[in-house]
Amino acid sequence: MTQRNGSAGHLGDDTREPGGPLSRRGLMRWAGVAGLGTAGSALLPGAVPDARAGSTAAAPDVAAVAPPVFDPIRPPAVPLAVRSPYLSAWLPADGAAGTWPVFWTGRTTAMTGIARVDGVPYLFLGAPNVPGQVLRGMAQRSLTVTATRSRYLFEAAGVELALTFLSPVEPGDLRRQSMPLSYLTAEVRSRDGRAHDVTVYFDISGEWAHGDAGTKIRWARESVSGPGATTVTALSFTPDAPQPLGENGDMATWGTVVWNATDRPGLTWQIGADTTVRAAAVKDGELAGTADPDQPRRINDNWPVFAFNFDLGSVHRSTETAVLSVGHVREPAVSYLGTPLPPLWRSYWPSWQRMAAFFHADAADASRRTAALDRKVKRDATAAGGPKYAALCALSLRQAYAGTELVSRDGKPWAFLKEISSDGNVSTIDVTYPAMPVFLHTDPAYLGLLLAPMLDYPEHGGWPKTFAEHDLGSSYPNAAGHNDGNEEDMPVEESANMLIMCAAYLARADSATARAFAGEHYRVLRQWADYLVDNALDPGYQNQTDDFTGFIGHSANLALKGILGIGAMSRVAAAAGRTADAARYRSTARDYAAQWADKAQDTTRDHLKLAYDQPGTWSLKYNGYPDALLGLGLVPESVAAEEAAWYATQANPYGIPLDVRHAYTKGDWEMWTAAWLRAHPVSGYLVDALYDFAHTTPSRVPFTDWYDTVANKQSGFQARPVVGGVFALLTLDR
Repeated sequence: MTQRNGSAGHLGDDTREPGGPLSRRGLMRWAGVAGLGTAGSALLPGAVPDARAGSTAAAPDVAAVAPPVFDPIRPPAVPLAVRSPYLSAWLPADGAAGTWPVFWTGRTTAMTGIARVDGVPYLFLGAPNVPGQVLRGMAQRSLTVTATRSRYLFEAAGVELALTFLSPVEPGDLRRQSMPLSYLTAEVRSRDGRAHDVTVYFDISGEWAHGDAGTKIRWARESVSGPGATTVTALSFTPDAPQPLGENGDMATWGTVVWNATDRPGLTWQIGADTTVRAAAVKDGELAGTADPDQPRRINDNWPVFAFNFDLGSVHRSTETAVLSVGHVREPAVSYLGTPLPPLWRSYWPSWQRMAAFFHADAADASRRTAALDRKVKRDATAAGGPKYAALCALSLRQAYAGTELVSRDGKPWAFLKEISSDGNVSTIDVTYPAMPVFLHTDPAYLGLLLAPMLDYPEHGGWPKTFAEHDLGSSYPNAAGHNDGNEEDMPVEESANMLIMCAAYLARADSATARAFAGEHYRVLRQWADYLVDNALDPGYQNQTDDFTGFIGHSANLALKGILGIGAMSRVAAAAGRTADAARYRSTARDYAAQWADKAQDTTRDHLKLAYDQPGTWSLKYNGYPDALLGLGLVPESVAAEEAAWYATQANPYGIPLDVRHAYTKGDWEMWTAAWLRAHPVSGYLVDALYDFAHTTPSRVPFTDWYDTVANKQSGFQARPVVGGVFALLTLDR
């Protein structure tokens, strides 16, 4: 897991053409709406045009408008449509008006929202340029984040607009979980008791289709019938010359962006140049129902947008609702050892159009199901770690699942994971490992689907080494393997990771499933366990998951992981009915754990060392968590108490460093440590510190796992599925 040059740490800046002045897109970002900041005061109701072109002055009462409320957390970047490695849209600001949504890399994926109230337009989303208009902004009253949705509440001119971005997570329902689609719902009501004529406009730009704005795209409009009486208007666009199974700036170079609206009275649509389409909606309150014939054309050639306008009529006592969805569909989804694999949704629907129609017909039920999941996550997480812990779980769930996707392999479901923002590898084992807790808590069977290709490759795919592989391919979505053995080897790391994940999965499977799984994969799991028996007690000079810290010899934390991996193998052997093997691995693990506790002890006898041969050092022994997770009882309680007390003396304002060498830490490992040491006060500190970082950091990127505990800033990485590790505390209460 190495950091890719230039891929993490900063939001992208596409405001300038190479070597030139501000581009037209840049002008739209910075001057399209007068006086824009991050939902600055010039956007609030009461703002009045200034005599200078392109500026706005605030009316005297603007200062009295209360800032928005964030419940239960102010996200570093707000998850909008976050559903898969290629459907990943975020808002990197507190306010939705005045900032473009972005792909996880920081590249603009423009989305615009404008409401007309009694003929007056108000901006609530994005930073559009509307010729001849100085848009006022709706006041953003609140942002509520749950496990599956982000809900904004806006107000202007006596009207309230609730804007909900819902990216469903559907435990136990592979059909629904396989859909690479996300909902957007606008609900409008009168707040002042009066009737108001309201229209709501949305568009997205061609930037959603490709990482290069010079790419030519094609588009289409169609009407699709769904279950019951549901009909959907679908606007879609795709690269004119797609490159299957490729990426540009981490965005897919093939596939189709689908932008859909549930039909209702007053719905109109249009595909055309951004300034033309937006101006029509603002001026007329409706769209022409036409598609610009000038295609294919470059994304940045008059910036084609795909727009819907909902004329909601006279809004008074009842709430009027508009339902949209956005998605990214690709066929094939990935390649495994040279064979293209279709997305799993193709097993249920013959086309994306039929899938989208089902998705819209299912909207109300999906909202109820996911609301129930939201409540469960909040309830369980609050009980396990308090309200701040519940907030972290809410922020993490969508991001963790969106790093994965479901495919069909010979008619069976598999799940692949992308190592987002670090190396871009396919199904990296030491990225799946820290994410494991979220799947164990919400849907253990999903973890089984993630493990399936990781086990198939060494069993049938040509992996040549005796220890577990690091990943299934150097660059997502191509799981090409490493049959030449040329990869980022982490022998003890990955072998132990696989054994621990398999044992955790087996502990949550029914007995028949556990027995079949353990038997099917016993040969390779025993091979890895035997490697650990030979190498885990003292790993020597090996690479490990925190490779950005550099190689380290005789790592105490890596040794602990290897020993617990041997202990995990005893559980695998028991599930397979191999009682003699189970006893042998259990005995070995106990013997090694006793030696480890002595070898790792510092000369001061008050904490464990970073490495056996480095007295006076220390590190977070987050690998103690699997001991608690699996109930192995290998780490003495006295050692856990000693470490907990020591960590409390090393705390910085925003967390505890990963080790003595740096001020940075990893949030996933902090939560693993908090779970391991949950009986000690330092556990609560770790939760509070990570919450405070996420809630206040100026690094406005999708939740990073690697940050500085003093500077309160991102050190690297963003949007990675490893934030599933936040759920570690929840996995201990079964």
